[in-house]
Amino acid sequence: MIPDLVVHVAFMLYAITFMMLLATVFTWVERKQSAIMSDRIGANRCYVRLPFTDIKFVAWGLFHGIADGGKLLLKENFTPLTYDRFCYNLAPWLAAVPVLLIFAVVPFGGTLEPGRLFDADRFPSLAAGLQGFFGERSYTMQVAGLDAGLLFVLAISGFGVLGTMLAGWSSNNKFSMMGASRAASQMISYEVAMGLALLSMVVTYGTLDLDAMVKWQSGLMLGAVPAWGLFVQPFAFVLFLTAGIAENKRIPFDLPEAESELVAGYFTEYTSMKMGLFMLSEFIEIVVISALVVTLFLGGYNLPYMTDAGFAFPGGATWSLPHVGAVALQVVTFAAKTFIVGCFQIQIRWTLPRFRYDQLMALGWKILLPLAAVNLVVTVLLRWVTL
Repeated sequence: MIPDLVVHVAFMLYAITFMMLLATVFTWVERKQSAIMSDRIGANRCYVRLPFTDIKFVAWGLFHGIADGGKLLLKENFTPLTYDRFCYNLAPWLAAVPVLLIFAVVPFGGTLEPGRLFDADRFPSLAAGLQGFFGERSYTMQVAGLDAGLLFVLAISGFGVLGTMLAGWSSNNKFSMMGASRAASQMISYEVAMGLALLSMVVTYGTLDLDAMVKWQSGLMLGAVPAWGLFVQPFAFVLFLTAGIAENKRIPFDLPEAESELVAGYFTEYTSMKMGLFMLSEFIEIVVISALVVTLFLGGYNLPYMTDAGFAFPGGATWSLPHVGAVALQVVTFAAKTFIVGCFQIQIRWTLPRFRYDQLMALGWKILLPLAAVNLVVTVLLRWVTL
């Protein structure tokens, strides 16, 4: 009981730290990547000075994210005179917490056996202590190992629209209400296409368990090509990524905020850290969408030909890894893949112009939804033929 509690608390702390830290890094990536694309230097003025010296650590502008957080914490928490107090205060949390909850079912590593982490010959006392405390226990490296993990993702993702709707309605502001209405219709529209794309992956993998999906992708196609979802279902990959960006309400799908039209949309009347929660949840959602793309389509925490025991190359060659090395490599691989996919999302954000609202809805209902339905039908037929 106690060993299980220790491991799962450690997993929860890691998951929260990973999301918050990577979301903060993405605020820096957004600045620097957009600067590179427009031939600018980007944010580089914030620094930390060594006490009593003139030595300044600029770190390529990394401290700007910390400065932004500090500024929001110190700003006045101004609230409008006419608003629903409870709903107004609840809305930022309904926008941020569901995004954090989704990551609970995402596997960020393979199977962890704490009793095997250290070599008994090189670290006898440490290995004996861990073996005595944990025994032969093994853990899948995810906060909540649910058999219906993908259903949990779909169920929790639907809560985000409540935060935006409450924020727009409780602010008693016409711009906020219009932004909330846009957000609700947009998120509901693109959730349908996203759900159909995910159903095609469920049919392909034969499971709703995200960890089982990663293990399925450890196989090979044609004897040499990794059986990643990207190669098995490239059409579903495009559909899911497009719908995911639209769910996050980022350019070219940022009609609910649309600074040039609606000031800031549904959080126009928010200041201080309440506004910070809305903005932070947007970057956390980049992390979560990237993690889901990695898990469903890019082999998850494994590199090509990699398993929990090491590497199994085409032709029968193998390369075994110590347990601690395999665990560390899987965790780093998952983090690196998530970071790369997040940078790709930011690249899209700074490449495409904003859609008109009619174009936004037409893309969701007239293009993505029919294509997702056709992809699902074809997937079911192919699966039926090959069984």
